[in-house]
Amino acid sequence: MRYAVDASFFFSEATLDGEIFTPASVVEEIADVRSRLRLEALRAKGLTVASPSEESVKRVAAAAGETGDFGRLSPADTDLLALSLELGAVIVTDDYAVQNVAQRLGVGVMGILRRRARPRTWKFRCTGCHRRYASAGTCPECGSPLKRTLK
Repeated sequence: MRYAVDASFFFSEATLDGEIFTPASVVEEIADVRSRLRLEALRAKGLTVASPSEESVKRVAAAAGETGDFGRLSPADTDLLALSLELGAVIVTDDYAVQNVAQRLGVGVMGILRRRARPRTWKFRCTGCHRRYASAGTCPECGSPLKRTLK
């Protein structure tokens, strides 16, 4: 089985049996010595650092827009999702926004320390006039910022 791992995987003691991939942007996030050592040990055992195609990144951005998670994903999260989409890999992460977008894309998800997130489509509520909208931004009626909510 193929796995695409997030930075949280390197902070944990979790183990995987199969091919392990991660994007270069995730590697750049790993700063502490313990996690760096774990990264280097896994690289010696075959961990592959790869970059996703621009087409996959665009597909992830579109799916994140549909779920309302676009503003919650870092560039590393987007790369991780795009790489797993290309490779047909299961994403290993505890990030609920990443899990939500992965489920929208039909990508398998595996949590590390937390249980898997339920799929959600976020709504946005105006902080001024309280109108509801399907996407983030500012209220077209009063100009106030929109806040993400479940309802």
